[in-house]
Amino acid sequence: MTAPRFSDRLPPQASANAIALEVAGLRSAGVPFADLTASDPTTAGLSYPADLLAGLADPGGLIYQPQPRGRYAARAAVARDCARRGAVVDPEQVILSASTSEAYSWLFKLLCNPGERVLVPRPSYPLFEHLTRLEGIETSPYDLEYHGRWAIDFARVESAPADTRAVLVVSPNNPTGSYIARREWARLSAMARARGWAIIVDEVFADYPLEADDTPTDLAAAADVLTFTLGGASKSLGLPQVKLGWMVVGGPDGARHAALDALELIADSFLSVGTPVQVAAAGLLARAAAIREQIHDRVRHNLAWARTAVAAHPACEMLRADGGWTAIVRIPATRGEEAFVLDLLRRERVLVHPGYFFDLPHEAYVVVSLLPPAAVFADAFARMLQLADA
Repeated sequence: MTAPRFSDRLPPQASANAIALEVAGLRSAGVPFADLTASDPTTAGLSYPADLLAGLADPGGLIYQPQPRGRYAARAAVARDCARRGAVVDPEQVILSASTSEAYSWLFKLLCNPGERVLVPRPSYPLFEHLTRLEGIETSPYDLEYHGRWAIDFARVESAPADTRAVLVVSPNNPTGSYIARREWARLSAMARARGWAIIVDEVFADYPLEADDTPTDLAAAADVLTFTLGGASKSLGLPQVKLGWMVVGGPDGARHAALDALELIADSFLSVGTPVQVAAAGLLARAAAIREQIHDRVRHNLAWARTAVAAHPACEMLRADGGWTAIVRIPATRGEEAFVLDLLRRERVLVHPGYFFDLPHEAYVVVSLLPPAAVFADAFARMLQLADA
């Protein structure tokens, strides 16, 4: 029997690395450990109203009236929510998706022919290589360099290949916590205008500033080049399970309207957003402030504690983070990152990410989530620092 042949777009099925195997072994054996990689707010000990999801049972969800861009009432709720940050957004600029990952997929379909490419930041979350490959397009990295704060290496952007169609910005970035600064945004916009690029801005963590002092958000709202900003319920509402994402399309009128019409066609081919969550969207967005406040308080508290703890360990350094839920700690490069993470897990029962997971430029770094409960975070983080010093 001939074996099935799968598409070359499918990312390689890499075998589990040593860290994943160690974690799987501990879970299989029922051995508890402190997870400083946890990023799911629904399991982080936060207080959610018991009736928060009651809107999903609204009888309006029983009526199926598909609208490719999303129900107008839900898009209007997203537009009103953008006003919290001072952005003026017309509901007609909003398109709903089931997730930001799906929004990326639609945008890659819109902007790129097979084999063309997008620029992606490095370091960043290891998602874009899979999403682009599944769409049959290529990526080229541009670096974020750290000199007391993170900044775009524009030399890499300027040397982009001729088949580049878009540049992707994550603001604030995961894991660096860096926003794009206003001067960087102006320079990048000018380059995009000159080269005919679109800009995709992932702003899923925009509601969680930490110490940012030059941080434009909702960039599509006032963009003068074709720009798409992405957000979603996973971070803004602390509800990854409701599966609701959105994009705001901005830029010159002609380009914006053409992009919206094309995206409507793409969205109509999938009709992925559930009616119940669209009916509930206005209520969920209105009640999300209490959840965001808890997340924000938790993240800021853990970051402040971590900075104080690192100050007592001169061999380690806490890198600046302007927003988001993650922090990066430079540790002594006396052994490889994977060896350190495995040792920490085996000896102290603490799990952290190695820096190479996010394409950090060299060893040795660890990346931690700031979302765990304060007591869990403080104990696990302290034990990590002690091992790093040993």
